[in-house]
This record gives sequence, structure tokens and C-alpha cells, in this order.
Amino acid sequence: MAALALVDVVKTYGAHPVIHGVNLTVGDGKFVVFVGPSGCGKSTLLRMIAGLEEISAGQVLIGGRVANNLSPKERNIAMVFQSYALYPQMTVAENMGFSLTLEKRPKSEVSAKVNEAAATLKLTELLDRRPSQLSGGQRQRVAIGRAIVRNPQVFLLDEPLSNLDAALRSETRVELSELHHRLGTTMIYVTHDQVEAMTMADKIVVLNKGRIEQVGSPMDLYNRPTNTFVATFIGSPKMNLVDGPWAQRFGSQTIGIRPEHIMVSNNEPTWKGTVSVIERLGSNTIMHVRVPGIGSLVANLDGQRDYVVGEDIGLKPDEQHLHFFDVSGRRMEAR
Repeated sequence: MAALALVDVVKTYGAHPVIHGVNLTVGDGKFVVFVGPSGCGKSTLLRMIAGLEEISAGQVLIGGRVANNLSPKERNIAMVFQSYALYPQMTVAENMGFSLTLEKRPKSEVSAKVNEAAATLKLTELLDRRPSQLSGGQRQRVAIGRAIVRNPQVFLLDEPLSNLDAALRSETRVELSELHHRLGTTMIYVTHDQVEAMTMADKIVVLNKGRIEQVGSPMDLYNRPTNTFVATFIGSPKMNLVDGPWAQRFGSQTIGIRPEHIMVSNNEPTWKGTVSVIERLGSNTIMHVRVPGIGSLVANLDGQRDYVVGEDIGLKPDEQHLHFFDVSGRRMEAR
């Protein structure tokens, strides 16, 4: 296990900067998620940590040692990619132990490490199969097992669940979280899916256009987003943002309100609108309401509700849960 630090890390392609002086500390044994939209630089940053991309300026430290000039192998990290990258002609056991075999480790050691990792990942009964005989989730576990047998200081995972269907993604998220708790190894995980970030991370790093917007625990980011970008990226459904006279009476340019903090109320409603979309999820109902002069507001209502598209309703925010942002989109303290 090892702590990791990025100090003023910059990446440029020619004259075009893509990573702008990133500073970050990842504690030993923590599960940190890089999240952000496509093109924000999260995979580039991960590849610089791995040694697969050259660092234009700054330092990467792994276990307190500057790693800039170390090869990927010398950094003692293991990387799991979006593609499983398994050898089709090899069995599960051979795939998992391949890196150790290349290092000419004794067969008994390779077998012991493979069996240990297979037991951890519930792959023991599949060791003699080939990748074509496995499901997508099983193949991803084999790819993770191949990383585990190396006993790395740091795991780097680049969107490892994006090829799985929704049910498998949910199941594998849980398995990865359980695996981290068992191994206690530092893990850095890249995703564009904020649900993965919220459910798995000790700490989330929100990236946008090559810069860190905010770093914190999932609930820190959810409850106190530092700006409107984080406010609308973290949370599903995303935070509602309201501009105009109603927001300005609170002394801010923009007010944010989470969908679960909007109530349906025909008794002196704050806004009146028309239901445009209803998403019935069983335990809750998500309702989109068109409000003149504001646009669409989203309310996340408990339980099964009988509203219909085209119905006129009133909405009222819980003012104890308002978020205030200035003209630049930065968070302001409550008024």
C-alpha cells in the first residue's frame, strides 16, 4: 500500500494544455474516484500516474518517491482498463498469472497467488475456463484478479464497468467496494458516472476541462457543492438551478434546490407549472414540470404518485435546503 500525491501536474500536447497544475493527495488505502464529463482529463491524469503518459511539468509521488522518470513496471502499480484485454487462448488461471509467469516466478508461487486472488473474487470454479466461456462481469473480475496477483502499491481502474449492462454494473460496484475493504490497497478509479462515484468513493475528485473543481467525500460534494458545475454534476436527478427575480430576492444570482427538496403544494405555491414528464420508479416518482419564466423543474417525490402529464400543479421549495451561487457560479454562504 502507498499514499500518492500530485504536485502542480501539467500535461500539454504541443502548445495545447489539457491538465492545468493539478494538486492532489491520496491517503494510503483510500478509494478515490476521478469523475467528470468526457474530455475533462480524468483518464489522462490516470495515465500520467501509471507512467503511460509523459508529465509535462510537476511531480507524481508514489509512496513518497518521485515517480516521474520511473517506468510503469517500476512504479509498482496495477491498471485495470475498460477493455478486459484477456488472452483468448489462455485459461482464467493462465490469464491471471501471466505477469508473474513473465517474471519467471516459480510455478508454485504463481499458482498460490492465482488461487488466493480467485478465492477473493469468487473465480475458483472458473479457473479452467477460457474468456469466451465467461460473462462480461466474470471477465472483468479476471482482469481485476490479474492486477491483484501482482500485489501492487496502487490500483488504477479506468472506467472498468462501462462495458457491462446496468444490472452487472450495480453488482460489480458492490464487489469492488467489498474487495477494497478486504485488500485495503490504495485505489484510484476513473468514471464519467457520478452514481459510481457516489456509491464507491472515500473521496471524489471532480474534474472539468483539466482542472479540479472540488475534492471531498461524496456527501460533502452533494451537500455543499463549491459551484454550479459540481452542483449539477453530482446528484441524480441533478440539482435545479433558478435565476431571475426569485433568486435575487435572496441576494444571489442563482439558487439551487435538489429535486427531493421540492414539494407539490397548491397552497400559496412558489411556482405554478404543467407536468411534462413523469418517471415512476416504484419507491419514488420523478416529475418534470414546465414553469413559465424558469423552464423545467424536477421534483423527486416519495412513493407512487398519481399525477398525469398535462396537469397544472404548484411547487414549493424547502427554503432550509437552498444553495446560493454568485454571478460567477461560485457558492455563497446562506443568506
